[in-house]
Amino acid sequence: MADRILIVDDEKEIADLVEVYLKNEGYEVLKFYDGTSALGCAQTQELDLAILDVMLPDIDGFTICQRIRQDHYYPIIMLTAKVEDMDKITGLTLGADDYITKPFNPLELVARVRAQLRRSHRYNQVQTLQEEEIDIRGLYINKTNHRCTLHGQELILTPKEFSILWYLCRHQGSVVPSEELFEAVWGEKYLDSNNTVMTHIARLREKMHEPARNPRFVKTVWGVGYTIE
Repeated sequence: MADRILIVDDEKEIADLVEVYLKNEGYEVLKFYDGTSALGCAQTQELDLAILDVMLPDIDGFTICQRIRQDHYYPIIMLTAKVEDMDKITGLTLGADDYITKPFNPLELVARVRAQLRRSHRYNQVQTLQEEEIDIRGLYINKTNHRCTLHGQELILTPKEFSILWYLCRHQGSVVPSEELFEAVWGEKYLDSNNTVMTHIARLREKMHEPARNPRFVKTVWGVGYTIE
């Protein structure tokens, strides 16, 4: 069965072009030119990946991303005409897995779609084959059902946030370098100027109601990485 991909972009030419390239790769495409219709599709259809334009005439891509993450964990790629780091950080913080800046090469987008789906499928396969859970001082995380609670209160985490927390819990007592954490979760080569891990850690602590200067669980080892003691 072909993977189903949602595309939303108010620039008709871009949406149509991306649709052609994805269909040529054998994907099933659901295409929209406005955010309202795309959000309705995301809430009613089974999807495997979403490609969201940030700037839309009605509902912006960030809002759609946030709404999707309330119920779904499939990969999300953001399309943006802006190059400011804040836009990238906002998308990643809200649950996006990747972003690409316009103008872009359609073949690069297809490659990123393929990579995200490959990682998503592999992660889901591992989930079905293994039943793993960890409990650390009231922090409970279960890899099989993707559930995480803190002192009985459920934490709503994005797939990346969950993967970061799971990796740190699995390596409890050890300091995990930022480079290792990034490459384990994102499956890509770490760059020196990459602040992605730091951004996700900050968001994770916020959801856990952790004090930034003296967190109880995810601690920073300055100049090295992160640890859960």
